[in-house]
Amino acid sequence: MLDSARSLCVLGCGTMGRAIVGGLLRGAWLGPGQLIVTARRREVAAALGETLGVEASVDNLSACEGAEVVLVCLKPQRFAEVLDDPQMRAALSGKLLISIAAGVTLETLAGWLPDTALIRAMPNTPSLIGEGMTVLSRMAPEQAANPANLADDTHIALATQIFNSVGATLEVESKLMDAVTSLNGSGPAFVYVMLEAMADGAVMMGLSREVALTLAAQVFRGAAAMVLDTKQHPAALRDQVTTPAGCTIAGLLTMEDGRIRSVLARTVQEAAKVAGQLG
Repeated sequence: MLDSARSLCVLGCGTMGRAIVGGLLRGAWLGPGQLIVTARRREVAAALGETLGVEASVDNLSACEGAEVVLVCLKPQRFAEVLDDPQMRAALSGKLLISIAAGVTLETLAGWLPDTALIRAMPNTPSLIGEGMTVLSRMAPEQAANPANLADDTHIALATQIFNSVGATLEVESKLMDAVTSLNGSGPAFVYVMLEAMADGAVMMGLSREVALTLAAQVFRGAAAMVLDTKQHPAALRDQVTTPAGCTIAGLLTMEDGRIRSVLARTVQEAAKVAGQLG
């Protein structure tokens, strides 16, 4: 797969689509001649073609007809308009479609495209700098009314290759994708609020805004790397910093007074509920 002259089509190549195409080209995963991207307006398509150095079009159907794999980066409300169409069903028959839309389930996609292998993907905005996290899901056999909708291991490996160009990738069961959308997709926004709040506290104590934001951002980056690299539980790493009668435990108790754990957990829960309604 992905060995034809025009092998990957990115439908609706907005911010995330551009990030993925850029990652694929930088890593030499694909050459410019193997990619085609689409946009709704001609001027946007022209700009994409010039910026990315790939073929760009406003004709979604033609782009899909010439591709082996289609990555759909459209807004959720445009999916039915573009995909629920007899000509598009024919163009995508026997191919692989990967959707990054929040809330558009595999079952919904299967209703529009009964002869297309389907994967849902949820990347996040750090993909723009090559530090993204993407979660994949596919239909289980008992979910699929049509076996053609089942993505196999080769399809998952291909999707993993695509999204590894902008970060890391893992797979979960499809029923967990609303929680993934909340934690992985919306999660960076939650982190930015926490980062800004910590910087505010440092500014209140005399640091400049620039220094405070730099320190807070590096603290988040370093702490996250510690969890990923050491594989230790966050609580164990926290205890390494928390000395008896020290300043860290004083700050931690203040966080607990504010019910920080409950608030953050509920934040993810509420965002997941809304994610389930977006499709």
